[in-house]
Amino acid sequence: MDYEGIKKAAQAYIPDMTKFLRDLIAIPSESCDEEGVVRRTIEEMNKLGFDKAEIDPLGNALGWMGDGEKIIAFDGHIDTVGIGNINNWEHDPYEGYETDEIIYGRGASDQEGGVVSAVYGAKIMKDLGLIPEGYKILVVASVQEEDCDGMCWQYIYNEDKIVPEFVVSTEPTDGGIYRGHRGRMEIRVDVKGVSCHGSAPERGDNAIYKMADILQEVRALNENDAEEGTEIKGLVKMLDAKYNPDHWEDARFLGRGTIAASQIFYTSPSRCAVADSCAVSLDRRMTAGETWDSCLEEIRNLPACKKYGDDVKVSMYMYDRPAWTGLVYETECYFPTWINKESAAHVQALYDAHKALFGEERIGVPSSMDKRHRPLIDKWTFSTNGVSIQGRYGIPCVGFGPGAESQAHAPNEIIWKQDLATCAALYALVPSMYKAENKTDDICQFRAGKTNNDIR
Repeated sequence: MDYEGIKKAAQAYIPDMTKFLRDLIAIPSESCDEEGVVRRTIEEMNKLGFDKAEIDPLGNALGWMGDGEKIIAFDGHIDTVGIGNINNWEHDPYEGYETDEIIYGRGASDQEGGVVSAVYGAKIMKDLGLIPEGYKILVVASVQEEDCDGMCWQYIYNEDKIVPEFVVSTEPTDGGIYRGHRGRMEIRVDVKGVSCHGSAPERGDNAIYKMADILQEVRALNENDAEEGTEIKGLVKMLDAKYNPDHWEDARFLGRGTIAASQIFYTSPSRCAVADSCAVSLDRRMTAGETWDSCLEEIRNLPACKKYGDDVKVSMYMYDRPAWTGLVYETECYFPTWINKESAAHVQALYDAHKALFGEERIGVPSSMDKRHRPLIDKWTFSTNGVSIQGRYGIPCVGFGPGAESQAHAPNEIIWKQDLATCAALYALVPSMYKAENKTDDICQFRAGKTNNDIR
C-alpha cells in the first residue's frame, strides 16, 4: 500500500478543499434551511466524478462511489447553528477569512469541514483504486442534526433503506478516534397555577414560585454529591458501583450525566397578575446506565414535584419541524448513549489506518495541539448522529473528524487546513484496512437503545 501516495494526494487537494469549505460557509445553513449547501455539495460530488449524487426526500445529500453490495458510509451534518450575538464575532461569520493555516467562519469545525474531507476522501479512493471489491462508498451530507441529532439517519435507515456495514462520523474529534459518547434527551416540566391580581398575590397560586422550587432541586441534582446524608443525590452517583453496578466503569469512561435548565416560559393575564402556568426545558445528558424513563422518573421524584402533585407534568419533547424539502419526520427528542469496544473491527480499521499514515498519537499543527495530548482512541463530549446510527439501530459507528469540539457553537469558529487533508487521507485508507472477518456481534460496550414508544 502506497501510504505516502495517499498523503500526497490529500495534501494536493488542500486548495480545492479550502475553496469548497469556504463556499459552504458562505451559504447560511441553519437546520431546516440547508438547501443551498446541499445543492453545492451535490455540485462538488458531480464535479469530482462520483458515480451517483442524489438528494433524498428529507433533503440529505447522498454521494456514491463504487458498485459493491456492502456499504461503508461517511456521515457529516451540513447544517449549522446560528451565529448568536454578532458582536461576539471579530469578522463576518459567513464571509470570514483564511490564512495559510486556518479557515474562519460558522460551520468550519462543526461540521462542514468534515463533509469536505469525506467528499475528497472518496475522490482519493477512486483515483487510487482504494475501494475494496464488494463494497461501495456512501458520503452523506445530512440535515437537521443541530435541531434533532440522528433524525436524518432514522430517515436514511427506515425510508431510504440504507444499512451500512459501518459508518465513520466526521464530527470534530481533535485528532482522535472516538468510539462513543453520552446520550441526551430534552425534557419539559409544566406547572399549573391560578392567576389573580398582583396587588393581592395570596389569592392566587403562583406557578413561577412553584417552578422556582423545582429548579432549585434540578440544580441540586446536577451539583450535589452522592453521600449518604444528601437528600437529592447528584448525577455523579452513576460513577459509583453502589448506584450503577452494571455500568459504572462505562460511565467513568464517558463522564457523568448532567442536567441544565435551558428555557423558561410562562402565561399570565398581565404584568400585574400572578402567573397561572410556567414551563421549563431541561437539557439532560445521559451517561451509561441511565435510561430515558429513569431520567423522567428522576424529575418526577424530586421533592418539589411530588409536593405539587398533579399540578406538575414531566414529559419528553417531540420534534416535528419541516425539513427544507417540506417533509415532516416526527420523532421523540431522545438520543441514546453508546460506546463501542476498542477492539471492534471498524474501530480498529481507523486505528490501523492512522497508525500506517500518521503513527499512534494524535497529530495537528502546533496551534491545534493544546487539546490533543490525550489517548488516540477516546470519546466525544457532545452528541452526534451516532445516537441513531449506533444508539438506536446498532449499526457500527466510529468518529474521526477535522477541527475541534471547542469550536462547536462558539463565535470566531475556525478549522485547520491540515486537518482537512489528514482526515481525507485517513478516510481514503479506512476501507482497505477494514477486516470484515474480524467483525463480531458483540461490538457494543454499552448501548441504551430505543424507547418503548412507537417511534421508528
